[in-house]
Order: sequence, then structure tokens, then C-alpha cells
Amino acid sequence: MLSGLHRESDLIPPSVWPETLDASTLPCMKQEGTQLSPTNQMSSAPIPIAEGDIDKKPRKRTDEEDEANQLLPSSPDSHSLAWDPEPAFESSEKISVFEMEVLGPIDPDVVPPFSWNKLWLFTGPGFLMSIAFLDPGNLEGDLQAGAIAGYSLLWLLMWATLMGLLLQMLSARLGVATGRHLAELCREEYPKWARLVLWAMAEVTLIAADIQEVIGSAIGIWVLSHGAVPLWGGVVITASDCFMFLFLESYGVRKLEAVFAVLISTMALTFAGMFAATKPSGTELLTGLLIPRLSSNTIRQAVGVVGCVITPHNVFLHSALVQSREVDHGSKGRVQEALNYYSIESSIALVVMFTINLLVTSVFAKGFYGSEEAQSIGLANAGQYLQKKYDGGYFPILYIWGIGLLAAGQSSTITGTYAGQFIMGGFLNLPIKKWLRSTISRSLAIVPTIIVAVAFNTSNASLDILNEWLNVLQCIQIPFALIPLLTLVSKEQLMGSFTISPLLQKVAWSVAALLITINGYLLLDFFISEVKGVLVGLVVCTVTAAYVSFIVYLLHYGGVLPSSWISLVSSKFLRSHY
Repeated sequence: MLSGLHRESDLIPPSVWPETLDASTLPCMKQEGTQLSPTNQMSSAPIPIAEGDIDKKPRKRTDEEDEANQLLPSSPDSHSLAWDPEPAFESSEKISVFEMEVLGPIDPDVVPPFSWNKLWLFTGPGFLMSIAFLDPGNLEGDLQAGAIAGYSLLWLLMWATLMGLLLQMLSARLGVATGRHLAELCREEYPKWARLVLWAMAEVTLIAADIQEVIGSAIGIWVLSHGAVPLWGGVVITASDCFMFLFLESYGVRKLEAVFAVLISTMALTFAGMFAATKPSGTELLTGLLIPRLSSNTIRQAVGVVGCVITPHNVFLHSALVQSREVDHGSKGRVQEALNYYSIESSIALVVMFTINLLVTSVFAKGFYGSEEAQSIGLANAGQYLQKKYDGGYFPILYIWGIGLLAAGQSSTITGTYAGQFIMGGFLNLPIKKWLRSTISRSLAIVPTIIVAVAFNTSNASLDILNEWLNVLQCIQIPFALIPLLTLVSKEQLMGSFTISPLLQKVAWSVAALLITINGYLLLDFFISEVKGVLVGLVVCTVTAAYVSFIVYLLHYGGVLPSSWISLVSSKFLRSHY
């Protein structure tokens, strides 16, 4: 119908087209200087205008239309590019969801009845997303929480997983309702300088997460080979394996999802086997799960449990993965149906991951809580401690731990590469092939990882210090993933009828504020203990001021902080200091 504007109109969901893109607004957009790509200009056809409208002046646009049209690129400086943005998945790559049980006309506003077959077809993206909840960083957080705090933090693990589920469901909602993923929408919504800062922060955090994941996988190889394969050798093997698995994507999304299903099953079986071998107390487990307890000695582990669950690049990833299914965005019923199935699938996936995390924490709580080894246990030596404590019978527990750790590392490195591909493509919209983007994003992580592996080798103390710094880098990024997500998913001009309710907005922003505060505490605690010297402290304070200023800018840009509030705070600050 609007052949010359089909790419730009994708920015506005079908539910609000009648109010924002009617025939009377098109002349206004032309007067505003909307830039169309060369492809769209060649394919555009004259729009029929009623005879009585030829002499009419364009009507004045309403405030709602002005705000909606701000999402449309109006100049090269407003993100208009010479090439169309590449979708997360091509049409030929998407999985078709067939409607087999309904005969006759289908009401586009009615959600079809539940179907187990459809749930199976929609199953996949949520499980890929859930792998970030069980990467090597999470495993280290689990084992340290169990060894130092026992069963007392299981309740916090459960609530942190629920908070993560809420944020991931909002990420999926954004991707399904708009047909674009979070990185793409950040490129279209924010000014150039702001989106470049967001991209840089996302890349740095992705590299930090990737180093943890690759090192964890390399430790698994080192454990299984009895130290014959050095850490740097395991890094090289992990990198090559990752490319091999990504090659499966050319055979279809379902084949790649099947590989992840095998890896998740491997983790579940190995860690369940460890749980069965160690026989933790069921009573203490239920008590730790249902009764909140927190002491001053376990605050750092508590913060680590929450921080490990929320992975910034995973928020970007999930909004892209949900687009692997074909959804009719012209039908509200079909979009809502997809959201329902993705919610069910994501919930099941995170229940599985929570259960595995619970098993790992319980194993180390049973074996090492209150022992001398509790303070020194980590990924590199956990297998040896387990072997010394439990032996393992016919199949040593050392190997069970190594297999589970290797599966966690391999699966998380693949999803990390996936996320890097979408983040780079969405923020920069570079006219390069997906495989080349994957190679670039993978190389950005592998090169520093090999350097780290050679420098730190398998020194437990050195790896623990490295892990703390990597956790800091990931904590820094959390506001720059959550604030854009909540801003966009609350924007009615973008989401249409799928905008989250005011109540859900309050809940989501409260969760985000809690997570940002917790991670802020972790950052403060880390810098107080690690930063030494006046010069270094001055640099940290300067960077922190810029960091907080950018967070305030994002909140103000999204309408969360009104200008009057910022002016009031600024004036009070100036009066108190001058």
C-alpha cells in the first residue's frame, strides 16, 4: 500500500499505522525532508489522492504524529543509510508456524487456541537465551556461594532468576512486537554519539563475558586432559569449536538449537550426577530456598549471585533470537500468540537453568561449607577438591565436573558469538556478511583471551583476580542494556497496543533500579579494596562522573527523569558549592 515507505514504516507497529501513516501525513513527511533509500525510491509508486484533495494544503500534524515521525530517519545525520538494515534472520531462515487446526476465516485480533505443536515450533530461542544463566561465571558464583554461605543464599538465587526472567520476557516482547532487535532500535532511537557509546560499552562487556566463558571451557579441557593441554591450547580449541558449531547455522536454525539442546542436557546430567553422588541435605536445601537469610559475612557472595544472573549482552541477544520464527505483524492476534508461546518457553528454560544452578550450589554447600578450602575454591581447582572429597567410584567426580564445565563453556561461547554478531550489526549496520561480522566479533574476544591465558595460566589466585575485574566490566554495562530496553518497551509510539502497562513499568523499573544499585555496591566495594594511589583514584572519580552523567542522560532522554527535576538538582548543587 505504501510501497515507497515500506522500510521506514517498519519502525512503527501495524497497530498504530492508521493514526500515523494515513494519506494526509505523507505530504508532511515529504516536506520534512524524509530520506528514502535508493531501492525504495525506485520501487515507489504514486499514491492515489482524491480529486478534492489536490488543492488542499497539508493539514497540521498532531503531537502524536510528530512524536511518531521522530522515529523515521529524516536526514543522513538521523541514521539514514545508503543500504537497508540487514534483518536478524532472512525470510528463508525463519521457521514457519503453520495454522493447521483452524478452518475458515481467521480474525486477526483474536489469539488462536493453544497448541502443543506450536509450542514445540516456538521452542528454541528461550533455551539459547537461558545458557547465559549457566555460563562459567555463574558456575563460579554458585560454587563460591555454596562453599562460603552454604544453603543460605538459595532464596536469593531464585528471586534473581525471576527478575532475570522478567527482563528477558520484556526483551522478547520488544523483538516480537517491533520486528527489530534492541541494538537496531538503539541505533534508530538515540543520537549518533550516544549509540556509539552504547555500542562500545556492549562490545567491551561482551569481550569480558567471552573471556570468562572461553577460559572456563579451556579449564574444562585442562581438567579432562589431566593438564596435558595448557590453558592457551584450550582457548584455541574452544575458538575453533565455536566456529564449527556456528557453521551448523547454515543448515537451519533448528539444527543449531539441537546442538544447544545436547549441551544443556549434558550439563543437566553431569551436575545432577554430582548432586546424587554428594547427597546434600534436602531439609537444608528447602530451608535455604524458602527462608531469606543474609549475614554480613555473605554480602559479597549475595551480590555476586545477583550480578551473575543478569548478563547485559543476553538482553540484546534474546530480542534478536525471537525473530527466528515467522510472525504476521499485521495481526495483533498472531503477535500476542507468539508472545504467549515465548513466555511459556522462556519460563521453562529458566526453571531448568535455576534447577542446575541449585544443584551446583548445593553440592559445594554440602562438601565445603565451613571448611578451610571454602575461601580458596574456584573453577580451576574445584575438580581436584571434589575428587579429594568424594572420589567418585567407577566414574571419578573430577571428570563429571570437567564435562559439565566444558559443556557450559562451549554453549556460552557460541551464544556470545551470536550476540556479538547482532550487536555489531544492529548498532553499526555495516554492509558486511554475517559470517564476517561473527569472525570480527570473535577475534575481538579471542585475541585478548589467548593473551590472558598465557599470562595467568592456571594460577588460582591470578584467575580469581581476573574474574573479579571481568565481573566489574560486566556490571558497568548493566544500566546501558536495561535503560534502553525499558525505555523502548514503554514507548507507545513504537510498541502500539503491546506497550507494557503502567503497573508493569513500575515493577520493571524497580527491578532495574535494584539491580543497578546492587551492582553499584559491587563496583564501590571493588574499587575501595583495589584502587590505590591519588592519581589512580582521581582517574576513577573522573570516569565515574562521566559514567553517572551518561546514565542520567539516558534516563532523561527516555523521559524517566523530567527536565525540571534535573534543573532543580543542578541548582541546589550549585548553591551548595558556590
